Parts: sequence; C-alpha cells; structure tokens
Amino acid sequence: MHPIVRIAGIAVVFIITTLAWFVLGGIMMERTSSQTRKLEGRVADLWGNEQIQRAPTFTRRWTTPEEQVSTEMVDGQQKTVRKQVNVPQQEEMSPSSSDIDVDLKLDQRLKGLMWYALYDVGFKGRWVYTHERPERTDLHLGFDFPNAMGLYDDFRFVVDGKDMARTLRPNNGQLSTMVPVEPGQEVVLEVSYKSRGMDNWRYEPAQGVANLEDFSLAMTTDFDKIDFPPYTMSPSSRSRTEGGWALGWDFKQVVTGHKIGMTMPQRIQPGELASQLAFSAPISLFFFFLVLFVLGTLKNIDIHPINYLMLGGSFFAFHLLFSYSVDHLEVVLAFALSSVVSVVLVVSYLHLVVSARFAFVEAAAAQIVYLIGFSLAYFWDGFTGLTVTVLSILTLFLIMQLTGRIRWSDVLSRRPTADAPPAAS
Repeated sequence: MHPIVRIAGIAVVFIITTLAWFVLGGIMMERTSSQTRKLEGRVADLWGNEQIQRAPTFTRRWTTPEEQVSTEMVDGQQKTVRKQVNVPQQEEMSPSSSDIDVDLKLDQRLKGLMWYALYDVGFKGRWVYTHERPERTDLHLGFDFPNAMGLYDDFRFVVDGKDMARTLRPNNGQLSTMVPVEPGQEVVLEVSYKSRGMDNWRYEPAQGVANLEDFSLAMTTDFDKIDFPPYTMSPSSRSRTEGGWALGWDFKQVVTGHKIGMTMPQRIQPGELASQLAFSAPISLFFFFLVLFVLGTLKNIDIHPINYLMLGGSFFAFHLLFSYSVDHLEVVLAFALSSVVSVVLVVSYLHLVVSARFAFVEAAAAQIVYLIGFSLAYFWDGFTGLTVTVLSILTLFLIMQLTGRIRWSDVLSRRPTADAPPAAS
C-alpha cells in the first residue's frame, strides 16, 4: 500500500472514531443533565437545600403621640378637628455580643451520575442585647429558620433562661416574641438545633452592612478540604483537628456586609468526567496513532488502516465501558476495569498482527501513557491542562528524536514491493 494512501486511511479511521466519541460525550451530557433535573429536587426534599442562617433581629418598638388634623362636616358646616393619636415607631437594634458554635459533618451521597455534597449541621447561638435607651420599651425578638420547610431536631428557643420553643408557633418560617425591657436591662437569646443541608452553609450576621460588636463564631468540620463561598469572610484563626478543622471568626468590633460560610467538598462527578474523557479522547488517540505510525515506519512493520480501525475501537471501548459502568461502580473501580479491558484488547490484537514484543512493550507503553495517563489527568483538579501539555511536549520531543534522520520524501514516495514481508513477521 502506498504510504500516502495508508496515511489517508488512518485519517479516515481517526475521523470516524472522533465522531463516535463526540456522540458518546453528547449522550453522557444529556444523561447527566436529565438525571440532575430529576434527582436534585428529590435529594433536596429528602435532605434539605443550602442553608443560610440569619442572625436574629432585635427591634425596639414604641409609640409617640402626634397631633392629627382633619376636616369634618359638623351640622352642615366644615370644621377643623385636632386629635392626639399614638403613632407606632420601631428601630432595628444590634446585639451587644454574639457567640455562635457550628459543627458540620459531611455526608456525600451518589444518586445516578451525580455526587451530592450533603451535610449535618449542629447550630448553637447566644446573643445578648443591652437596652441603653433611657425609656422603657418593648423589644421584638425574631428568628428566621434557614429553610421554612426544613427539619430542626432538638430545637431550643431560650429567652432569659426560659425555653419558649414549645409555646411559640412559627409563622412563614419565623419565630418571634415580645419582651418588655427597662433601661440598662440585658436580654439573652439562645437558639440551638440540629439540621441537614446541601452544598453550602452560611451565617448572615445582619441585613446589609452592619456593626458587629464582641462577635465570635467557632466552626468545626470532619473534613479537611475546606473552601469558602464568594463574599464571605476568611477565618481569623484555624487549626487542624483529627480529620478536619477548627475555624474561628473573632472580632471585637467590625463593620462588614460579608457573610461567614463553608462550601462542602465536591467529589468527582461521574457523568461530567465521562463526557470530558470522551470529548478529549481524540487527542490521546492522535498521539497513539502517531507513535504507532512512526514505530511502524522505523521498524518496517506493515500495519494496515483496518488494523488502525480495530485499535481505535479498542480505545473507544474504554470510554464506552466507563460511561455505562460509572453509575454502578465506584469511579476508580470503573476506571480500572475500563483500562484493563482496553489494554487487553489492544495487546492481544497487536500480538496477532505484529509480534508479542511489539504488542507488550511499545504498544502497551504508548497506550498506558496516552489513554490511561491522559485520562488520569482529569482526576487532578487544576492540573489537567498542565499534565496534557507536558505529555504533548514530551511526545513531540520523542517523535522528533526518532524521526530526525528519516528522509520523509523517500518514505512517502516509496512504492510497495511484491516481496514485502507479512505484517506478523
């Protein structure tokens, strides 16, 4: 077979395999999207959504007498009537101190092709309000639950030592009560509960920008991969614990509009990983075919485009098996199974086509590097592009060194002879 015809045949095989990978990648994207839409709501209903715990509100309420002037008809005559009415007033107040403890425990669950970062949260808060006004007034205490439809076990709502959780009834996800306060009086509110959520947990000290006095929030986790959501404050202290972290946010006085929060660690998403591997597979196959073609040229081995078609199918078998086994097996186990199957297909086939040494040494090494190595790069979050770039440069260096002395004009113009050795010789 003329070298130009051989290269054209290999190119056709590469294009066909690439189209098959694009179809597989699209199918996996659609499967993942469909399952996400179907299961995310169910998981949220069973476990809970992302939680944002807002600080309780302390609202001072009072009335002020005002003169109200109106015009009325009396005995057919228009007269001006003046009345004294009490106009309600209110003012949002800030607590004089806040002391909060949060305990987060990760509980990741696999549903279909998606891992969900679920968590259990134990929340305890203690807020102190000091009435510094000279007059007696009524103080309205309001506490918003993170989720009006959520589950809150062992809930306590203690005002000045009295637990009112059993007597108060939530209204639109809020619990509230009224307390009369005297000048200089301190009101202590304590709230605690156990709940569940998903993906993120946040604490909102106030609506908008606020002045926080004597503020302390201690958070413990049972996971070591921590991250903070956007527009949240970094901890002022951190220390490692057995399997997690102890984090602290402590301020004597600070003005801020930022929240405090934690993003749960995310596992590799099987569906997204399968589609990414399928879309990037043509790169690995290109380098594998290139190395195989160069080695065949150097060793004068006759590998027909039909043989390349079988090898492309063996590469495609890796991604096909991985895509449809990853939602039944652990990601690592599905990856290992697919790798072994693909390598066995290639090695056992080239053992028949070329030779045992070529199959077990050159071909197996190239497949491990370009199929398994390229695919493993997607497990290293943040280093995928760098890993692929390094492998590509090393491959270019290897090909340049192997082919530096080849006269390609002679190779590409060479005509096949009648006594050419068979492929398996």
